[in-house]
Amino acid sequence: MDDFTYAPVGATREGRTPPGFDAFAVRTRVGSGAAAYRAATEAVLTFRMHRAVRVTVDADGPRAAPGVRLVVGLGRRPLRVLAPCRVVWAEQGERRSGFGYGTLAGHPETGEEAFVVERADDGAVWLTVTAYSRPAARWVATAGPLLGVFQRVYARRCGRVLRRLTTVG
Repeated sequence: MDDFTYAPVGATREGRTPPGFDAFAVRTRVGSGAAAYRAATEAVLTFRMHRAVRVTVDADGPRAAPGVRLVVGLGRRPLRVLAPCRVVWAEQGERRSGFGYGTLAGHPETGEEAFVVERADDGAVWLTVTAYSRPAARWVATAGPLLGVFQRVYARRCGRVLRRLTTVG
């Protein structure tokens, strides 16, 4: 099994950021009610949201589950960036579902990212994307603050796309 390129592994589950990493969290309301929650959960756990954001996902399993290895492809050929990851944790409950994946060798960054769907007491359904990372490749380090901007733009896009995917009726 591939080794993660960072430690500690699994901190996104508790919302912690280990020292030495840059972190962000983006929260987007994606719908309301039980049907929207179920649709959002399914889209996140089956990588449908990722594919709808127009990244490629080559996973060795149909759903996010601990140990599932995936390679996310960003951009278009010949400039596509491949990002190998492995699911660190996954959960599916009545009010909270999602997963976190961690970077493997060959990923341009080192760290972890999580995608969590929650249903609030008022019925609102939210997607929260959290991550902690630092550059692993020299070209990523040269991007400086632009990297954080790109990550937040991607997280917001995930929220908009999931909202569209969870529209019920």
